[in-house]
Amino acid sequence: MDSFNPDDVAIRSGHFIGGEYVDESERGGERRIEVARPSDGVIYASVPVAGGEMVDRAVENAWQAFRTSGWARMAPRERAKILRRFAELVEADAPFLGRLEALGSTRPIAQAVGWDVPFTAEGIRFYAEFADKVGGDVAATDHDHLGMTIAEPYGVIGAIAPWNFPLVMASWKIAPALAAGNAVVLKPSEMTPFSVLRLAELAVQAGVPAGIFNVIQGDGRVTGDELVRHPKISKVTFTGSTRTGAAIMAACANSGTKPVTLELGGKSPQIVFADAPRLDDVARRIAGAITGNAGQVCVAGSRLLVERSLAEPLAERIGKVFAELKPGATWAAGTTLSPIISAPQAARIEGIVGRTLEAGATLRFGGVRADVGANGAFYTPTLLTDVTAHSEAVREEVFGPVLTLQTFDTEEEALALAQHPEYGLAAGVHTADLGRALRLVRGLEAGTVWVNRYGRTSDFMIPTGGYKRSGIGKDLGRQAYEANLRFKSVLIDLRP
Repeated sequence: MDSFNPDDVAIRSGHFIGGEYVDESERGGERRIEVARPSDGVIYASVPVAGGEMVDRAVENAWQAFRTSGWARMAPRERAKILRRFAELVEADAPFLGRLEALGSTRPIAQAVGWDVPFTAEGIRFYAEFADKVGGDVAATDHDHLGMTIAEPYGVIGAIAPWNFPLVMASWKIAPALAAGNAVVLKPSEMTPFSVLRLAELAVQAGVPAGIFNVIQGDGRVTGDELVRHPKISKVTFTGSTRTGAAIMAACANSGTKPVTLELGGKSPQIVFADAPRLDDVARRIAGAITGNAGQVCVAGSRLLVERSLAEPLAERIGKVFAELKPGATWAAGTTLSPIISAPQAARIEGIVGRTLEAGATLRFGGVRADVGANGAFYTPTLLTDVTAHSEAVREEVFGPVLTLQTFDTEEEALALAQHPEYGLAAGVHTADLGRALRLVRGLEAGTVWVNRYGRTSDFMIPTGGYKRSGIGKDLGRQAYEANLRFKSVLIDLRP
């Protein structure tokens, strides 16, 4: 994908409710939030902040659409056809949707068009196929009774998507919910609000009834809180920080005991044994797992644990991969290292690295802001050695391109180092010993374990989700679809 001029991209702002754009701030009814581009710090737009009245309007609209549009009662195969048409429109819109995604997010244009948009479309297509293939069951009962479980949609799903992969993360929430027959009210991050609005437009164009997919803008403190507490929101799905996830869980408990799906923070280990095949490939895999999206990934492999004899040669190879990356604006075709989402987040990363160094760590590579024009938020890929389990960069989720390295001598020591007291989202194991790999898979407290790779493929059937404070429930897979259904038990007496 070629470079583009960010000032040439047409942006539509506001909420998207009932198939139309709504913006009460034009009449002074809502305050607005300015939106800045992370690549250069330029404030390029603003969005209204939905308060209680606007959230209620969006949810009520979704509820009425759920009850009257026929979406939930539609033959599942027909619903699947509409969703497949939705996926086709997303793919066809890739040039514009990719630019809109790259404009104000951390996603470089080549990656947005080449991966994010196709992955979003394929995810919608994947869940469309569940619509007529997963339902209830007939239970085993005695001869005089008929027992069944009937699958039904919840009603209106409240979804809150993060800023790091705006389109992809939104699709993980809306696709299974819509396929199951629900309506959705989605709040994107106020830092990346626009590409999801286009997604909602395309859904209506595909034939999803107006109101079934609504988008509201705003911050978490006001808009997000109003959304999860609304009495007609039947379930909540959220991806973001552990702290916010805990607050959402408490709000849901206090406003109707709604079920929640939470994908939260991570501090994922990558364990490398001396027998790991193809060391150059391992180095690229490890570097990619911490520099992809500039480390702004929940499952980023941020803790490198290496068998002692391999530590030095592996560190050297990782440093060479780091040096190949080219930071740049998201609208530049050659960019291979994303910006940090904001100047405050870049300062936070800088602070964690600085305090870890002051506590005795050694800076092997990086550790400074990248010089990419004025006001951009960029941070060089960083490797810290001589750290301990108590080092801040080892303990805290940095959400930036910062990798720590610790060494071990035995398999047992590696497993002990890998376990984090709070997080358990993902882990990677690199070894040629299948038995060892399976022992680590069983022993690691993580919702996903990759062996001799790090990161997802397009196999949407494999679910993702965390252990411990990394979350509850699963995105992707059959589990995500079933999480958008509630099951009713039926027992019929057949005796005359």
